[in-house]
Amino acid sequence: MHQLPELSAPDLASLLASRLCHDAVSPVGAIRTGLEMLDEDPQDAEAMNLTRESTARAVAKLQFLRIAFGASGSATSPIDLGDARSLSEGWMSFERANLTWEGERAFVPKNVAKLIMNLVLVANASVPRGPSVEVRIEAIEPDPRIVVVARGKPLRVPVAFRQLVSGEAMEGPVDAQSVQLYYTLLLANLAGLTVSLDQDEASATFTAAKA
Repeated sequence: MHQLPELSAPDLASLLASRLCHDAVSPVGAIRTGLEMLDEDPQDAEAMNLTRESTARAVAKLQFLRIAFGASGSATSPIDLGDARSLSEGWMSFERANLTWEGERAFVPKNVAKLIMNLVLVANASVPRGPSVEVRIEAIEPDPRIVVVARGKPLRVPVAFRQLVSGEAMEGPVDAQSVQLYYTLLLANLAGLTVSLDQDEASATFTAAKA
């Protein structure tokens, strides 16, 4: 189990809401820009392409965020790993890193699926220029084992995540930038798993398994 800073439920909710809005505002803003350009010239092909691409990006992000952070209709129902994979691929299709996913399709406890999806976000943030993020579902029952590998240079595993994983004190309080990292390890705790980090010059391996 990870020792995490204390954070009240209202503070966690407000910080996560801020993070989700941050992720959604860019493509939504681009849609508005495209529509404003179309108002000026309905035949503007560039504006139409911008609107279509930004709409697709916004939909992919919101569908991903709904599962990765939300209840998806029920707080206790399991999640199909096939859906988690599809939504992760949708998110990553607009990122620089390519996503690969190996492992059987099955229904898993909600917090396990959400943990995997959040580890994809952490891995993607660690390789801002790509080239790849790999997900391997090595075991599901009775003891889940998930491995997510980020490969690329520059390799920049978020400092706050490294500190939280190692049990060190964070340099500052949990804020809207670090709350997703905090939430990832909170999900691991709720799922009864521990996340470890192994890092070399060009790759970072995040492993979630029973301690």
